Amino acid sequence: MTVRIATWNINSVTARLPKLLEWLESAKPDVLCLQELKCTTEAFPAEAIGELGYESAAHGTGRWNGVAVLSQIGLDDVVRDLPGQPGYLAEDAMLPVIEPRAVAATCGPVRVWSVYVPNGREVDHAHYRYKLEWLAALRDAVREDTAGARPFAVLGDYNIAPADEDVYDIAAFEGLTHVTAPERAALTALQEIGLQDVVPRPLKYDHPYTYWDYRQLAFPKNRGMRIDLTYANKPFADAVSDSYVDREARKGKGTSDHAPVVVDLDL
Repeated sequence: MTVRIATWNINSVTARLPKLLEWLESAKPDVLCLQELKCTTEAFPAEAIGELGYESAAHGTGRWNGVAVLSQIGLDDVVRDLPGQPGYLAEDAMLPVIEPRAVAATCGPVRVWSVYVPNGREVDHAHYRYKLEWLAALRDAVREDTAGARPFAVLGDYNIAPADEDVYDIAAFEGLTHVTAPERAALTALQEIGLQDVVPRPLKYDHPYTYWDYRQLAFPKNRGMRIDLTYANKPFADAVSDSYVDREARKGKGTSDHAPVVVDLDL
């Protein structure tokens, strides 16, 4: 059985819906994890996506976050939010807010989490501390599924470049988030419970970047970052027959600033 699983920070599912539908028809993933929906759960375009044969489990509040899992091979045991997920306490807020950054589902023979890890903003910002707390909660939440015999993966926008070569110029990130030692230590903590980084191949150039800023011609200059990741348990990783960054989907007008990452499994 061949199963194609993908992850894509869509950067507004409403604004990118034509691009999304076009890509679903051309790439034909069995399962797609989406991040940064920027719409409420109720406003998610489930009907349009359903016309292509996909069930969907969305989780969003209409602001800058939101996640979903789309599947053509079943959608069961849906869980929204991590067990024990921390909230973010903004400076002008009285109480922390649990943001819609994680949704899980069992899709045929595979279980996945679609995650949108907090950005962190600046190293001395409260959002950075929140990011590290959120990643610790993620590790605890996925420990049991990681140890199981079923293929399992956590896919999404991690907002972390695992290694220096995962950014176009590490000197440009000195003192900034996404490359700090505590953030990378959180990825190491996921590896310590049995998850491994499934590194995709690039369709162009020599490194599989997944994100390019809209500004300063970052995409044509390939000034990118690899921050959209697949962390998989051994049964999932052992079944990988191919993985690639679909850089073509980043081209043109009206695209997301991220490209889809595709993982093919032979189960």
